[in-house]
Amino acid sequence: MIGQLTGLVGQVETDRCLIDVNGVGYVVSASTRTLANLPSPPEKARVLIETVVREDAIQLFGFATGDEREWFRLLTTVQGVGAKVALAILSVSGPGELITIISSGDKASLTRAAGVGGRLAERILSELKNKVAKMPGGGGPTMAAAGTPVGASVEADALLALAGLGFRRAEAWPVLNRVLTEHEGASLDVAIRLSLKELAR
Repeated sequence: MIGQLTGLVGQVETDRCLIDVNGVGYVVSASTRTLANLPSPPEKARVLIETVVREDAIQLFGFATGDEREWFRLLTTVQGVGAKVALAILSVSGPGELITIISSGDKASLTRAAGVGGRLAERILSELKNKVAKMPGGGGPTMAAAGTPVGASVEADALLALAGLGFRRAEAWPVLNRVLTEHEGASLDVAIRLSLKELAR
């Protein structure tokens, strides 16, 4: 079983990326949060992996933090929550937010995720409410660019926000990078606003 990949970041799409490990490219599905924390290609990254083996396929799911991977494992224990839906939930809500959502029975927040309807949200709340206390609620990213951990930077948060607005990382990142270079020290709000202005042209 593969538990971690360290290699060069290749192509990054809306729901997956390619990690090149010594010439072998691994396709890794991930949440938008994890993809937003990846360094820009072709820099080196370390991604935690959950390997899922099925009769017809072997799938790799990647995570920026161990906390996110633990939540993925827990969410997929709920009937009706497959890997795709679990990633959709983690794209909308991080580990800390999920603890609050499930503890408070916030059904509306769960239904923001693609593939989660009212009935499934109720099942998630019901089945996980007694398990939340033991779950991790945060933690910093474990990914590394050139050996340095990537934190919750303005760039990562802005990419996440732009992905949520429907922009692919491939088109958003060059624009955002230029904005941050031209406006050094820009706040998250400013970075998003200026990037949207350019992307809308």
